Amino acid sequence: MKFSVERDVLADAVAWTARALPVRPSTPVLAGLLIEAGPLEDGSEGLRLSTFDYETSARATLNASVEDEGTVLVSGRLLADICRSLPNRAVELSLDGPKVVLTCGSARFSLQTMPVEDYPSLPSMPEARGTVPSGLFANAVNQAVTAAGRDDMLPVLTGVRVEIEGESIALLATDRFRLSTRELTWSPGTPDTTGAALVPAKVLADTAKSLTGGTEISIALADGGNGDGIIGFEGAATGGGVRRTTTRLLDGEFPKVRSLFPNEHLTTAAVDRAALVDSVRRVSLVAERNTAVQLTFSGGVLTLDAGSGDEAMASESIEAKVDGDDITTGFNPQFLLDGLTAIESPYVQLAFTTAAKPVVMTGLAELDAEVDGDFRYLLMPRRLLS
Repeated sequence: MKFSVERDVLADAVAWTARALPVRPSTPVLAGLLIEAGPLEDGSEGLRLSTFDYETSARATLNASVEDEGTVLVSGRLLADICRSLPNRAVELSLDGPKVVLTCGSARFSLQTMPVEDYPSLPSMPEARGTVPSGLFANAVNQAVTAAGRDDMLPVLTGVRVEIEGESIALLATDRFRLSTRELTWSPGTPDTTGAALVPAKVLADTAKSLTGGTEISIALADGGNGDGIIGFEGAATGGGVRRTTTRLLDGEFPKVRSLFPNEHLTTAAVDRAALVDSVRRVSLVAERNTAVQLTFSGGVLTLDAGSGDEAMASESIEAKVDGDDITTGFNPQFLLDGLTAIESPYVQLAFTTAAKPVVMTGLAELDAEVDGDFRYLLMPRRLLS
């Protein structure tokens, strides 16, 4: 095998593919990055770079000048580190016995190869169900994963439930203390397309963020998302070529969380989002671990309090447009900040039924505008210190 390729193109593709490598591979070959030089699906010559850990696969194609076709398996993280440090010159790579020789200008590296025959076959891409603008999808996923769980003892809650119904996609996540939902419109292959999948939140977030090189992302789903299916995503790279990733869906039943959103609210408050974020950050500096920041809505003012009489205390007030009964409640300050920073609108509406029930946070383009219902963040209250 022998080929030459531009440094930046190779480094970008290697870095993207290597990001899916397992931190602690169960077998040495799973730490490898598979390089295949030869004809690509579109008939051009180039490279296919692949990684797979039996759960998540990543594959990138890129154009290259191939002199001799072939396949090698080398340490993925080492290759990524090398490519990142190379001078801005063309890269040549060739197979020399049991080693790969990489040359770039006067820099020369020799890497030990791994047995290609021991590397697992990558899963086939599921059936494409439709496409969505890449920037819109990355933004929606970034908002949805805000409430995803991080406790591996509750694996179902570490996922994002993706629900497809015609031209609509809904993303839901919860860690039991908060809930996020994000809805967006996409272009399905057929108008009656339906499906559901529970996708690992970390994989989904990394994938959505890394596939913004092209204008759209193709979403592929096997078996309608049922059973032991997989989900796949495909997009174009900035410098040309295609990026493709698949991941196995999580097992288990995602909780029926939609019913947690109340049908009516007794108190709503509209607040400048940036001002509220700054106030929460300042006041929470004196909040002891696992204690709440208290929010009191009354008479067109939101007052935030934290701390206790025996320790440091803080209080701050900001303007708020309050409709309904006065209310005093409290929340985990970090969870509150997570929801506020996920909302991108200039203003935020906080809607309550009672102080003991969750708050529903949504964005507002203007203080008196209708709420933007595409993204909703529900947060359970915390007990206030007496």
